[in-house]
Amino acid sequence: MKPVRLPASATLTLPRWGLFLLCLLYILPGLFGRDPWKNDDAAGFGIMWTMAHGSLQDWLWPNIVGLTMPEEGPLAYWLGALCIKLFGGLLGDAMAARLASIGFFLLGATSVWYSTYLLGRRPVAQPLKLAFGGQPEPQDFGRTLADGALLIYLGCLGLLLHSHESTAEALNTSLIAFLLYAAARYIEAPQLRRAGIIGIALAGLVLTRGWALPLGLWLSLFIAFKWLALDGRRSARDLGGALVVALALPAAWLSAAYAAWPYNDHSFDQWLQWNVGQLGLPTLHSLSYFLRYAIWFFWPAWPFAAWAVYAWRRQRKALHIVLPLAFVAILTLLALINPGLQESILLPLLPPLAMLAAFGLPTMKRSAINSVDWFSVMTLTTCAAFIWLGWLAKQTGWPIWLAKNALKLAPGFKPEFNLLALLIAAAASAGWIALVNWRISRHPSVLWRAVVLSSGGVILCWLLLMTLWMPWINYGKSYAGVAQQIAQQLPPVKRCVDTNVGPAQRASFAYLGNIPFKGYEDGSCDFLLLQDSVTNKSDTAIPKKFRDRQWQLLWEGRRPSDRDERFRLYKHLE
Repeated sequence: MKPVRLPASATLTLPRWGLFLLCLLYILPGLFGRDPWKNDDAAGFGIMWTMAHGSLQDWLWPNIVGLTMPEEGPLAYWLGALCIKLFGGLLGDAMAARLASIGFFLLGATSVWYSTYLLGRRPVAQPLKLAFGGQPEPQDFGRTLADGALLIYLGCLGLLLHSHESTAEALNTSLIAFLLYAAARYIEAPQLRRAGIIGIALAGLVLTRGWALPLGLWLSLFIAFKWLALDGRRSARDLGGALVVALALPAAWLSAAYAAWPYNDHSFDQWLQWNVGQLGLPTLHSLSYFLRYAIWFFWPAWPFAAWAVYAWRRQRKALHIVLPLAFVAILTLLALINPGLQESILLPLLPPLAMLAAFGLPTMKRSAINSVDWFSVMTLTTCAAFIWLGWLAKQTGWPIWLAKNALKLAPGFKPEFNLLALLIAAAASAGWIALVNWRISRHPSVLWRAVVLSSGGVILCWLLLMTLWMPWINYGKSYAGVAQQIAQQLPPVKRCVDTNVGPAQRASFAYLGNIPFKGYEDGSCDFLLLQDSVTNKSDTAIPKKFRDRQWQLLWEGRRPSDRDERFRLYKHLE
């Protein structure tokens, strides 16, 4: 027997314009008024910027002004570089590149919504018919579940920062959601053309983050189709065709890159080695990392997803459980066997978990829903209040202890009052109060009531951070100040700068300071920029590979907010 019994009144849907506005409120804050930030955001932008201002060889293989990036596929950076080409002159290169991030996010959000809608309107997912009628129509039930899945997706804490960065991980996550949509469409009406769309999604994943993950997802589709007892001969033929498409498109890129052999580099071999390096054996350390981070990274999706699997355990052929659960299972396995323990290995799990969680909403008990609501209200309201208090401390110096700590983390920061940011933050806070009042006072029966406060609170806190705290955060995460100091030490006619700095620093200095780093074809450089730690007490310590020449120290500095990182600029002595 199905576990769902529901009246039509519980399937109130959100208007399409409201969903679109909610997505914009989520993705737009954090994209404006800032520099590329330290680590992945700056490194990803650096690849896009290099492509946009480089030659065909830079488009064939990702690099950051001469620093090869063999672990990166080109698709996300092609799209970002194209945005720079089209809109860089109008918006600036950094902001133009983030237009790609908006597109990546909207692709993922739209795919999650439509995938859940397709699965939710199927007969096997419908609630039990009530004795006197009044059960929801399949279309309304599917739309309500889709609204819930999107709210859960927006409320996942792990998605928040990564969706606002100029990285391949954002596109990778969205392509997994699109693959779920393509699979749901294919099962609805098996056709070779729809299998081709599955192949295109898999090819996009290969061109984004390598072949290990899409191969695992292809196998999960094969197993899911077998479990669902689809026509075995047809599904094998169609999935075989999808695999051909998935291999053909990346093969075209690899063939062109291998034939051109950009800059006589060995990135092709390094890319193959990196793909193999994603596969290993699960360890206690990887299991501990997964469990430790999953609790907050997948919140609030994982409790509802776990409940959905339990509630629908007797419907073993239910597509709306089997399909996302197959993805969750294979992606969890890939995360556990990946030696590189980073948050990026958890991101692919978010779309299938959000979809699976949506089907737990109709069966969740009222007491559990109220517990999630109160947790969200208390936690997120406290977080929002602290953000307001921190802004007040930076503006007025009160509370004193908080103002001192803020200045201690960002020495030299000078706060400026921004009326527009204040008005936006005040409007968002008022909207949060109205949302909480609606949820508590009216006790709506609509399905997505259990997650509306979680997603609304996350959006509120992010919006407050990206308005009230944006200058302070940007000051701490940007390399603009250091880049300008280095540029001032170089002569007007610059030859080249050799360096050991990392990808994020190289991208930031090249873009923000116009530093001419040594490229593939450059010979010896007159300047040397080193990155090390302040714990290195020797001011003349130079890495071994640079000791064949004599160097004079010109400048030493670091970001005020970074207590460990240090940069030193040297000039070659003739």
